[in-house]
Amino acid sequence: MLIDTHAHVNFSAFKNDGDEVIRRSLAADTWMILVGAEAKTSKRALEYANKYEKGVYAAVGLHPMHTHEQEARGEDYNFTTREEEFSYDVYEKLAQFKKVVAVGEIGLDYYHLDAKFDAAIARQKQKEVFSRQLELAENLRLPIIIHCRQAHDDMLEILKKFRNEYKDARSKDKAWGVMHCFSGDEELAWQYFSLGLSISFTGLITFSAQWDDLIRRLPNDKFMLETDCPYMTPEPFRGQRNEPVLVKKVAERIAAIKNLSLERIAELSTVNARKLFNI
Repeated sequence: MLIDTHAHVNFSAFKNDGDEVIRRSLAADTWMILVGAEAKTSKRALEYANKYEKGVYAAVGLHPMHTHEQEARGEDYNFTTREEEFSYDVYEKLAQFKKVVAVGEIGLDYYHLDAKFDAAIARQKQKEVFSRQLELAENLRLPIIIHCRQAHDDMLEILKKFRNEYKDARSKDKAWGVMHCFSGDEELAWQYFSLGLSISFTGLITFSAQWDDLIRRLPNDKFMLETDCPYMTPEPFRGQRNEPVLVKKVAERIAAIKNLSLERIAELSTVNARKLFNI
């Protein structure tokens, strides 16, 4: 069994065949967490999760790129985000449904900041919205799924402050969040580990050896698997739309790097995901 801890079947890329994609994944014994980026996709994630007795769960949250309307371009994406004012009440109501297992994806993204608005103001708004969602997660005792791109200094500062404020509630022995699509170095990974966070890997590791040394030394209880579909498609399917069933390619790559069996990586990552998300 595998768990794709970060999938976006709730995005428009799957509007015509979302249920087919989900059923294909479940038939391959691969469960998933569908992650929202704003209220609309958070609600859609929950709608999908509620359709299935087991194997499909939801996370709700406001992505930092939706704190302003801006253009986002990359190797496998090109779109304009819709600005949304964060409403604590809206997300609190969504997060209380049984199938919601996390607040996410939330965080900071300075990479996509558009030159048409003041960067300092935009960064401050992202930090404020992120902090409010940390409070929401803490109040509801839910783990968090964190997005961070070119903002790790500010991210670490916010998380350290948050951890100190809630040190009695956040046990050092139990993970309380995950840095999704981790792309930092080993030193950065250990900074997040020290805060009680885990990291997850996407198909990015199947076409870049940049993280091989980190993965080789990675503690068995600190990692999870994800696709971030429809993005980050692993080899040998790069260039095609990604989907949850392909998380197996990420597991296979980690197994090869760590010189462990696929079954062992599946076991470890599944235990870590079940423990973090209480599923």
